[in-house]
Amino acid sequence: MNSEMLVRITRYYRALNRLRAIGLEKVFAHNLADAAGVSAAIVRKDFSQLGIRGQKRGGYEIGDLVDRLGAILGKGDPQNVIIVGCGRIGKALMHYSGFEPDGIRIVAGFDTDPVVYSEVSYPVPVYPISRLGEIVGALDVKVAIITVPEASAADVAERIREAGIHGILNFSPITLKPHVGEDGTRSDVIHNINIALELEQIFYELKFPAIK
Repeated sequence: MNSEMLVRITRYYRALNRLRAIGLEKVFAHNLADAAGVSAAIVRKDFSQLGIRGQKRGGYEIGDLVDRLGAILGKGDPQNVIIVGCGRIGKALMHYSGFEPDGIRIVAGFDTDPVVYSEVSYPVPVYPISRLGEIVGALDVKVAIITVPEASAADVAERIREAGIHGILNFSPITLKPHVGEDGTRSDVIHNINIALELEQIFYELKFPAIK
């Protein structure tokens, strides 16, 4: 499964959960196409590749789709995530309640500033970064979100790897690269999100719209 298809599957899964929450039991390809921003033909093609068959006139059973797509996406037991860097972005993520329906739990935050990790007004506990390995092991954490300044990002990423975490979502201003072994395989997965660059891209596309 390529990354574009994975994004679509994630969008289908979220749309299906919303439809099930309002009491619907069946859905058609064009309903999911609207949610994912693609054509109904692509939805049917994706499902065909996954071995999912619907009824020509009856559509797809929402409950069945949720179960099957959830299994593909690794849904089931909650996935524990930590945040390293509890500034404004880190605090906003810790207070965001929208992760829970997707089985994602922010279970801890870490910071180097004693003023930050001594506060008690967080929805999750915040620890000094010196306790990173201890807490990660105790909570079985697989993914970390980095929201630290540029100068600290590379060092923080290395400490996260040493703690046994190999999945990183990086909000710092620099691009972090995964470790690659001598055989060419990656030992970790890193996604970089540079908000300033994304905004610049939007401004550029507004000024020079693509010709279709």
